[in-house]
Amino acid sequence: MAVFGAGSWGTTFAKVLADAAAATGVARRITIWGRNPETIADINRRRNERYLGDIELPDGITATTDPAEAMAGAGLVVFAVPAQSLRDQLAQWRGLLPSDAVVMSLMKGLEAGSDLRMSEVITEVAGVPADRIAVLSGPNLAMEIARREPTASVVACSDEALALRIARVCTAPYFRPYTSTDVVGAEIGGIVKNVIALCVGICEGKGMGDNTKASVMTRGLAETTRLAVALGADPQTLAGLAGLGDLVATCASKLSRNHTAGTLLGQGFSVEELGSHMTQVAEGIKSAPAVRELARRVGVEMPITEAVVGVLAGRLEVNQLESLLLARELKSEGG
Repeated sequence: MAVFGAGSWGTTFAKVLADAAAATGVARRITIWGRNPETIADINRRRNERYLGDIELPDGITATTDPAEAMAGAGLVVFAVPAQSLRDQLAQWRGLLPSDAVVMSLMKGLEAGSDLRMSEVITEVAGVPADRIAVLSGPNLAMEIARREPTASVVACSDEALALRIARVCTAPYFRPYTSTDVVGAEIGGIVKNVIALCVGICEGKGMGDNTKASVMTRGLAETTRLAVALGADPQTLAGLAGLGDLVATCASKLSRNHTAGTLLGQGFSVEELGSHMTQVAEGIKSAPAVRELARRVGVEMPITEAVVGVLAGRLEVNQLESLLLARELKSEGG
């Protein structure tokens, strides 16, 4: 198995795969690819101190900076790289991808410019059929999972049998994946919750109370569901782990990159200044304009997303956000 991405989530998921194998007595070779030689050397010493502190990695995990070495013989290839870098990197890697490999996306972003979900980018660039691509979504705060705190998630694939096979492979004593065939719903839930988490973080940074944050989360879920359904998703998906579960974790946790980025924005820092305060990418910053464009294209009203994009683009001051958060004409809550 190959995991492309040596950040917190890629390394943690490799740990999940190794722990799942150990729990069933299966020997499994798991290789992490990363571009930073120091991080790779650290992983080969059974640590990733930059992202996971002193958490020890299990046996069976190795790391390399050579994508060909990571891909060699892999039956499952997992991508956990920043969403906006996937296309360029995949163009370099597609010739190395084993022809019969199953591909799994851990990424929760919408590609800027094309408005494509990550599974769609994988199909377009690498030619992998949709029924051989799975996505993992849900409340996936890496540090908590790395500490083996009980977590449930969703493996979504249009091929139900394949979703079940992959779920079995990543079922660890502390990690319980459910299965779904609703890839669109799982991906849209994971994408838009980052935008809503930015907004909740802004509210936190401005010192707003729990009523405000709960209102933004609830109405954020409503606009996420509207978009997902317009794209063909099952609304029930957004009421589950890949929708509500992921939204709650990302909006409420201090471990959330998007919540952290939003909090800094609410405290008065600019988008350009966020990099000096964060070691990892907040996907919502890049995805938000793409989400807005996709929503406009399919005729879905998303006022919270519109407001967040305005702040990120510098068209709105964070102080102007309050009056726009719930700015829709009066109608029933279900609308």
